[in-house]
Amino acid sequence: MSLSGKLGRRDVAFVDRVGEIDWGLVALVTVIAGVGVAMLYSAAGGAVDSWCRSQAVRVAVFTPLMLAAAVAGLRFWMRHAYTVYALALALVIAVEITGATGMGAQRWIDLYVFRLQPSEPMKIALVLALARYYHGIAPEDMGRLVLLLPPLAAVALPTALVLRQPDLGTAIMLVLGAGATMFAAGVRWWKFAAAAAAAAVAAPVIWGTLHDYQRSRVTTFLDPESDPLGAGYHIIQSTIALGSGGLFGKGFLAGTQSQLDFLPERRTDFVFTTLAEEFGLVGAGTVLLLYGLLFVYGAAVALRARTQFGRLLAVGVSATLFLYVFINVAMVTGLIPVVGVPLPLISYGGTAMLTAMWGIGLLLCVSIDRDLVIGHGAGRFG
Repeated sequence: MSLSGKLGRRDVAFVDRVGEIDWGLVALVTVIAGVGVAMLYSAAGGAVDSWCRSQAVRVAVFTPLMLAAAVAGLRFWMRHAYTVYALALALVIAVEITGATGMGAQRWIDLYVFRLQPSEPMKIALVLALARYYHGIAPEDMGRLVLLLPPLAAVALPTALVLRQPDLGTAIMLVLGAGATMFAAGVRWWKFAAAAAAAAVAAPVIWGTLHDYQRSRVTTFLDPESDPLGAGYHIIQSTIALGSGGLFGKGFLAGTQSQLDFLPERRTDFVFTTLAEEFGLVGAGTVLLLYGLLFVYGAAVALRARTQFGRLLAVGVSATLFLYVFINVAMVTGLIPVVGVPLPLISYGGTAMLTAMWGIGLLLCVSIDRDLVIGHGAGRFG
């Protein structure tokens, strides 16, 4: 008896979708996540029971969830895009009411099994909602200013809440990820220029609303040596570790800055520095190359998608993943102020990994449904 004779129509469709998953991308994600587990083993001084085991468990649990997001189908995500956004926004609001506080910030919800940081999945939920919104707008209506009000409100609400936590890095990512999605949708460049000009005018006001530690990060970025034992300590130690790694590094478990506890937050924000110290420029460049392959895949998926929703979703998710990597690497190398953005799939943290896996699952979903045409707005850019 054939497979279709043994299984129902929905079962056959499910089996077919699983078969269409790009397992090469899954392998790439597994390799990057494996690098993360190895670096957390090193950051813990060769201890498995610390961060390494927890991260390995997360990879094992979140990988099936990534695949589930892929086989759910583009129609499913389009149908529930606004609902997902509303749920994510409700969780961000809940942080204001019952959020757990850690390291001077109120960003988490304690679920007892683990602590959820709602601002992380909000990045993907916002892209979903914007992709759904612009899918339904005809090309000839894109120039109407009134149509900018709903997406601007959708961006402003979570951004304002995240800034209150406070979490400047995530707020920046929300705005930039949304901006990439809106630009791909066809929003004119002069509107972005006007928004940038307005932000520049409002900069003094924004500066006044920043917390003291956020302002010190900016001033320390300009002159780290002005406070070498305080605000400048992180970036100074990171720079020392990066330089000491040289071309090939000091060797696995042999990084002096990380192993001797000079490097702060070596399991989270500065895990890339740990990697560069132990494996040098070659090792760091190899990891960046792996990320580059991920970004190229996302761009290819966006170009091949026939429906506008899938195209915008792929662009927004790819931009979000790129921002994770760019901001983290630029931060630890001293190119921008320290804003607390993790390195996806490598930094220690459950919610950040869940968000990255969800986003990659959506890329796989768009790839599977690349030839699918969904209603109004499909194929408008080619």
